[in-house]
Amino acid sequence: MIYADYNATAPLRPEAHTAMMAALDIGANPSSVHGPGRAARKVLETARSQVAAAIGGIAQDVIFTSGGTEAIALAIHGSVRKLDGDCTLLVSAIEHEASAKNAGFANAPVETAYVNTNGQLDLDQLQQRLRNWDLTASGTPILVLMMANNETGVIQPVAEAAAIVHEAGGLVICDAVQALGKIQVNVSLLGADYVALSAHKTGGPQGAGALWLRAGAPLMAGLLGGGQERSLRSGTENLSGIAGFGAAAEAANRNYMFMDKLAEWRDAMEAELKSVAGVTIFGESVARLPNTSNFAAEGFRAETQVMAMDLAGVAVSSGSACSSGKVKRSLVLAAMGVPDSLAECAIRTSYGWKSSEEDFRRTAAAWLEVADRRRMKETA
Repeated sequence: MIYADYNATAPLRPEAHTAMMAALDIGANPSSVHGPGRAARKVLETARSQVAAAIGGIAQDVIFTSGGTEAIALAIHGSVRKLDGDCTLLVSAIEHEASAKNAGFANAPVETAYVNTNGQLDLDQLQQRLRNWDLTASGTPILVLMMANNETGVIQPVAEAAAIVHEAGGLVICDAVQALGKIQVNVSLLGADYVALSAHKTGGPQGAGALWLRAGAPLMAGLLGGGQERSLRSGTENLSGIAGFGAAAEAANRNYMFMDKLAEWRDAMEAELKSVAGVTIFGESVARLPNTSNFAAEGFRAETQVMAMDLAGVAVSSGSACSSGKVKRSLVLAAMGVPDSLAECAIRTSYGWKSSEEDFRRTAAAWLEVADRRRMKETA
């Protein structure tokens, strides 16, 4: 089986597996003051430093969570609560449901920040909206913008958007879940005030994530209890998951040159699919994650392709994998102005640290064979 669904979950890196087993062997609570507890605390803080180093930050600004969704929720709800609801959330039209749905339940007004046909945030529209922003009437503007889209791989102009928002006295929450391990993430250059991360997208385990918080950014805890994670996220830390996260982040941080190879192989695969079958590649004219390709052939429904490719030994997906296994209309492609008739035919392939050039070649060959069988069946 060729695994081409890294944007859903990346296979566990061996470095992460080793770190997790070592953490499990300690068998102690990192909040305990005895010897085993101190050993557990050392593992926790080592991982915190590893994650911080992977994003160009410092360890004290990293708060561990149960995953990317919780990190995003903490940033959204925590900032709104700290501001007593005196704010307005500007949520980009292509955000993951973890952002869009949490924003909808954050007890603050929500507006849409629109994207252009390439799937990138419309900076002109954002600037126009914020040019005469009334802080008294609308409160602090909080932009919610992902660093790279999980479906198309399109990279967003976060730094440019952050400059616009900060000029208006606002804040920026950035979902960097898909970016970490695929492109360089540097919080000093990104300009965001909150950055959400996840372990399992970069070769760490599921069930571990983190929120990087700019010093001084407003945030109120959502989970109360024993005061772990600077009292911003109480609950005994998932030590083995966090250890695996740290090891995976460190390994990914050494491996960005390999991502350039993935981009070359992805581009070659797309060129073949366009040449032979005339597929539409979404976001191809702008910067994308090097591992991601989202394409469609009109009339060839996505769910049919996913099943046929699975039978052909290639695991791909349609849109986000975080919708209870359902294949449904892509809100991302709709926001880009893609007609429903084409959007319903879009599938995503995504690769990563274990992928080879042969995986891309075999994916293209399998898809072309599946498409050819469909055409023969329709003309029979």
